[in-house]
Amino acid sequence: MTSYRPVNALLRGLDVLRALNSLKGQATVGKLHQATTLDKATIVRMLETLEHEGYVFRDRHTRLYHVTGKALMLSSGYKRQRVVGIQVQPILEEFRDQVGWPSDVAILEDDAMMLLETSREAGPMQLNRSPGYRAPILGTSLGLAYLAYADRSEQKKVLKMQAEQPGLWNEIAHDLTLAEKTFEDIRTMGYAVMHPAYSHLEYQGKISSIGVPIGKAGAVKGAINVLYLKATLSSTEAQEKLLIPLQKADNKMVDVL
Repeated sequence: MTSYRPVNALLRGLDVLRALNSLKGQATVGKLHQATTLDKATIVRMLETLEHEGYVFRDRHTRLYHVTGKALMLSSGYKRQRVVGIQVQPILEEFRDQVGWPSDVAILEDDAMMLLETSREAGPMQLNRSPGYRAPILGTSLGLAYLAYADRSEQKKVLKMQAEQPGLWNEIAHDLTLAEKTFEDIRTMGYAVMHPAYSHLEYQGKISSIGVPIGKAGAVKGAINVLYLKATLSSTEAQEKLLIPLQKADNKMVDVL
């Protein structure tokens, strides 16, 4: 519930600014009218106000309106990692309450999967990971799930970078046929698992995980996993008990990422 009714003039100004940006330098009052359905007098008033404040520039020769560089200041305070992390945190907490195991949400950032948020916490299963941590792509269920559903051009780009990195999990980056077979198997199962070598290196082989992509094939946005103790659950039991709840949590995050 808000304390006050929305300020209509501000809403109209934002509508005009959004439409102006989407027209990519081809904006006229007529086109803005078509895009916003606001009357032309209102549009001119909004444009003149935005121009006065330096967010809009009007070319006197072409009579086209353009967004200026000052508009970039409106997004300078946006930090995707923090904002998205706050949005997915309740979903992760609900998921952990349901299954009893911690999980992470990550996006691809250059040559690693960067954690946006995690439900790992101090206790007997302290895994020492926090938002901002960069996990290997081909060693983790997060990275494998993401890459298996990425488009081919992104797969090839990532594999080329990983072929130059150490780690047993990066061996498939040297064999494109093996990599494609691995990705095909992941798509068939609907999930990826942590590479055994990475489990051994990071967790003394005591922990594994399953991960699923966030988004559709070819338009994947990130990935979510769930970690578990191998002494408590077998891989089959983990799949049977954790996969469906994990997929449901994943579906809730599509619009957030």
